[in-house]
Amino acid sequence: MRVSSTLPFVAFCASFVSGFSRQVGLTTIPLRPGFLQQRQNQQLPQTTPSSAAPFPTIVVTRGSSGEQSTIPRGGAKSSIDTGPKYPATGFAAVFSSFWGTSGVLYILAKAIKRVLPIALEPFKAGAVPLSQFELGAYIVTCLWFAYVEGYKGFQQKFSPLVVKRSFTLIPGQNGTKWWHFLIAPFYSMGLVHATKKRTIISWSVTIGVTLIVAAVKRLPYPWRNIVDAGVVAGLTWGSLSILLFYLKSWITGVVPAIDAALPATVNNKPAESAP
Repeated sequence: MRVSSTLPFVAFCASFVSGFSRQVGLTTIPLRPGFLQQRQNQQLPQTTPSSAAPFPTIVVTRGSSGEQSTIPRGGAKSSIDTGPKYPATGFAAVFSSFWGTSGVLYILAKAIKRVLPIALEPFKAGAVPLSQFELGAYIVTCLWFAYVEGYKGFQQKFSPLVVKRSFTLIPGQNGTKWWHFLIAPFYSMGLVHATKKRTIISWSVTIGVTLIVAAVKRLPYPWRNIVDAGVVAGLTWGSLSILLFYLKSWITGVVPAIDAALPATVNNKPAESAP
């Protein structure tokens, strides 16, 4: 009697430890197929793609084409194709864009360094001072060059073109050749691998500036200094605008909205690469 009364108690303890599973002693209780899955589905809330709360999204405008794509915010990976990424982040494309833009900045910096001492010559000790009329001409010339050359010429046209074209220097794309990377600054300026119109304009401006510089050197004091002061103002404004356009492209991920003036047979699209 003592053993028979102990057995039910042991069986109860075993069932309690096992969580009252479907095993009772050595007998297995058969379950209907899909019973456990059905129970789990009844306990878990059902969600559908339409009812699930989506991640906050942001709309990104890419390039001059105005293409927009929606991407999730919050770290979740999306299977949506967001299109090409601007600017390129591949090593070759990064180096090419940096070389192209910084090369143009270097050319402008050398020009400023060469002309600046001449522009400041009237204010040095021992120099013939400027008259009021000449000083007024000095100030007006600086303002005129800053607006016409710096703002209208560089900031609105040439600077975004340089930055945009520097991001089209991609190995194996946009019809670029190996030697384009060697002369990336001239490529970015539109002197090579550009439309016929852009090539003519770029070379005409280059030759015209060279002739103007040669003519200005023949001017007497202080008119050469006055003109050179205006050139310094325009080139400084232009250099800063190129630098700001380049930094803005990396910060915002959007290249300047201007035609890169690539040949008609080339698909005008900046680099596409993994972030």
